[in-house]
Formats: sequence, C-alpha cells, structure tokens
Amino acid sequence: MTIKEALRPGGRSARVQESIHTAVRQLLEEQDRSSLTVPQIATRAGVTPSTIYRRWGDLSTLLADVALARMRPDSEPANTGSLRGDLRAWAEQYLDEMSSEPGRNMMRDVQCSATPGYCVTILSAQLQTLLERYQDSEERLPDIDRLLNLIVAPTVFRILFSATPLPVSELHEMIELALQP
Repeated sequence: MTIKEALRPGGRSARVQESIHTAVRQLLEEQDRSSLTVPQIATRAGVTPSTIYRRWGDLSTLLADVALARMRPDSEPANTGSLRGDLRAWAEQYLDEMSSEPGRNMMRDVQCSATPGYCVTILSAQLQTLLERYQDSEERLPDIDRLLNLIVAPTVFRILFSATPLPVSELHEMIELALQP
C-alpha cells in the first residue's frame, strides 16, 4: 500500500497525521509492539480506525511511516574539524542509535515501507553534508556509494542479523578502508 501524501500541508491532514504518529510513538513506549493495534492507535489519536486504514492501509505501513519520520535528522552531523573525525562521530552515533531495540525495530519497520530507498536518501544526505565540508581540502574524498558500501552496509547487516552489533574498533577500521584512495 502506498502512503498518500497530505493534500493540505499544515492543514487538518497534517494535524491528523501528527496525532497518529504521536499516538504510535507513545504506545510503543508503553507496551510491546506485538500487542499494538490500529484501534488502540486510533483511540489515542482521537480518530477512527478507518482514518488510519484509509491513509496507511495496515499497521505495518503505518509503523514504517512513523519510522521513516523518526529517521529524518533534526540537525547536521557533528563537525570535528576533519573528515575522519566527522565520519567516526557520525558512524558511532548511527551504530549506537540503530543498535538499540527501538533502532532495530525502526529498521525493521522501514524494510516494510513502500519506499525503502528513502533510508538511503536520508543517509546519503548526511554523508554528503560531511563531504561538502571538506570539498576544498587537498585530500581525496570518497564518494557516497563507497561510504554506504563500506561503512553503512556492514553496520546495518550486523545490527539486523547478528546477536551483537559491530564493535566500534571494526567500525573505525571500515572508515579507514573507506578513506583509502
């Protein structure tokens, strides 16, 4: 099911979406996600279940939409003064946030999204911000795909499919590999 865009940004549709997203986030903090239902969300948000079904189609699509909204960064990545330092700070924060139980659940929800590529768009924009800081430097800058393939992909794989997240020392090794010419 495709998530429909709001017809009136900032209007009633946006308010309804925000109240539903808020209800989902609150309920996920209060109870196990396996017990979450559309009627519970609707009651908390002050809407009818049909409103949720009309917009999102099903619970998994709604959870994916909430996860995608939460993944949008609210600030630029840290500026440490060097690309290596910025990549380390960004990758460590990403590893820490996504390795948490809420982070893992968010990643799983995004996989159910009708727009899973949106996650790559978000990550690419953050990495582009880092690279643009150092575009006038003399060092060779890696491209976005190299950073995604050598830093993000192994990190995500370990978060989703391993009992233990990637050790920070290995994360640093992957950053060094990504920075090699």
